[in-house]
Amino acid sequence: MRLAETPATARAGGDAEAVPAGQGAAADGTGFAATDSAPSEATDSAAFAAAVAALEAARDALTEVRDDLEIEDWPAPKRLAPYAIALEATAYRDGQEAGSAKLMLLHDPAGQDGWTGTFRVVVQVHADVEEEMAADPMLGEVGWSWLTDALDLHAPGYGAPSGTVTRVITEGYGGKADEPPSTAFELRASWCPDDEQLDDELGGAVFAWCDLLAAAAGLPAQPPGTRVLGRPGRGRGAGGRGAGGHGTGQHGAGQHGASQRGASQHGAGHGRRQ
Repeated sequence: MRLAETPATARAGGDAEAVPAGQGAAADGTGFAATDSAPSEATDSAAFAAAVAALEAARDALTEVRDDLEIEDWPAPKRLAPYAIALEATAYRDGQEAGSAKLMLLHDPAGQDGWTGTFRVVVQVHADVEEEMAADPMLGEVGWSWLTDALDLHAPGYGAPSGTVTRVITEGYGGKADEPPSTAFELRASWCPDDEQLDDELGGAVFAWCDLLAAAAGLPAQPPGTRVLGRPGRGRGAGGRGAGGHGTGQHGAGQHGASQRGASQHGAGHGRRQ
């Protein structure tokens, strides 16, 4: 199934409808859509459709080689941008759910404050971890490096990265008082892909997102015995646009980075709740 045949309108509530921004609204400030806006809207729709196709291609490549990740469509939140699409992924380890993640692609032809282009990728990853790992003061730095390492490898043209790493502690009360406390890792981040290499950058964003989920869930970034995802011969990065500064060599984010610092002494693939 295709992720989206048409863009979602940026309005509150309800299911996404195929209405680009400006249609059915006072596009020219008079209460009527400006008649000369159609060519611009068609161009914007075509740019977004091409971006969706790049996401689809990367999603399909991943699902062909990974049986430990399940990727599905997810309703994109409204009002963030005139065009939006989203994916949801679930990671499985030994047949059990080990983590979850969401990815949104936003497109605003006019750009937005803090953006370096007209597209923005937003990701969120959540995975349970042991209390010892959650308490490690290096968890934030290590978790962020999982993302930047993966971006350096797969989408080195990324710009204006921003995000947070959160330790989540869940305790039960009342009817849930007998349930043991649980601890989790959560990362939220966003960045702008390079508009000049959009297809490669968006495909790479999907690969990086899944590498991040794999690292958090204790899975290998690349399953043993499978072909390497992405395009051979891609360079690492582009004039310092990526802010991570962590070298990846030939490995995915889940295979290193954490192994030499604080939190990863427990291992990206160890210390998870069973």
